[in-house]
Amino acid sequence: MPKQVDPEARRRHVVDALFRVVVRDGLQRTSLRAVADEAGLNIGSLRHYFSGQQELMRFAMRSMLERVAVRLVDRVDEIGELVDYSRREQLALCVELLAELLPLDAHRRAEVTVFLDFNTAARTDPSLADLSRQTAEGVRDLVRRVLGRLDDAGTLRPGLDRAVETEKLASLIDGLGLNGVLHPEVLDPDVCLAVLRAHIEGLAR
Repeated sequence: MPKQVDPEARRRHVVDALFRVVVRDGLQRTSLRAVADEAGLNIGSLRHYFSGQQELMRFAMRSMLERVAVRLVDRVDEIGELVDYSRREQLALCVELLAELLPLDAHRRAEVTVFLDFNTAARTDPSLADLSRQTAEGVRDLVRRVLGRLDDAGTLRPGLDRAVETEKLASLIDGLGLNGVLHPEVLDPDVCLAVLRAHIEGLAR
């Protein structure tokens, strides 16, 4: 009796292989054959699930966005209402939440690396532009929500322009992610986290 294959499980397996290839070799050197070899499949099997490299790349990027989003939503749910915590605890929880977007360990470093490669490719590949924009909007939406919760809890300094502060913090996270991946010897995880913490604490009363 032929072995039953779960198409979605196989797709996830292929996407995991794609992420490993991108982290190791870079997106420009990532081909269907390289991904098939990494996944332990023949290229014909890979084409059964993805019509070509573009479809594979889009599926992988969507999968990455969904994974990170689910993890962040879970963290937000765990935190609950900030008014239930002391001011120091509120700030620490927000730092922990936003730190999920920084390359502070091997898992998050791999995610940020893949994000950077995909977003770089999207600059000249219109087929990836919408997902790149979705990534940027998602980061800003998360930051906006975090600042909103701090503000609702009475923790932010009065008079801050929340729209400006959202862009400042989102840009800081982008910059820390970029430099943490490209220059880890200059910006190691401890420094990266310390910079984020200092910025968040600087917004408090």
